Amino acid sequence: MIALLIYGVSAQSANRTLDELVQRGQYPLAPDATRPMLVLGAPGRRTLASLRGKVVVLNFWASWCEPCEFETPLLEHAQSKLEQHGGTVLGVTYQDASPDSEAFVRRYHLTYPIVRDTTGEFASSFGTRQVPESFIVDRRGRIVAISRGEIEQEFVNRALALANSS
Repeated sequence: MIALLIYGVSAQSANRTLDELVQRGQYPLAPDATRPMLVLGAPGRRTLASLRGKVVVLNFWASWCEPCEFETPLLEHAQSKLEQHGGTVLGVTYQDASPDSEAFVRRYHLTYPIVRDTTGEFASSFGTRQVPESFIVDRRGRIVAISRGEIEQEFVNRALALANSS
């Protein structure tokens, strides 16, 4: 019984290995970067690895997530600035129906690329179990910052500074 309890708790807790490494200044490669994901509302697939060479703000979100709605204008504004310096926002839908995600994109006039994590495995590889969660990935594909929860301007500024400096 105790063994089952321990297993249950450990199996349910989010993997925070990435957080620990980033806090120590050891910037790990983004996991599962070669996993192809469906592009939302368009034919084709995209991988995080296809964006290597760009600074990427990787954002896990869902249309039903209220904090996601609050941070979306900040991400869209960041996209216009990141594009000028070889960067991008990459949105990843999490536990969301495609029609709802597509309606969200239209409502907020999102211009950055968005992919669907249909199995949840991509999100899981980042330790993501709730939204919003965001990661800054440098040009070499390493995670340099993590925000578990709604992002703030300071997080975006860090991505912009990184894009401007390289």
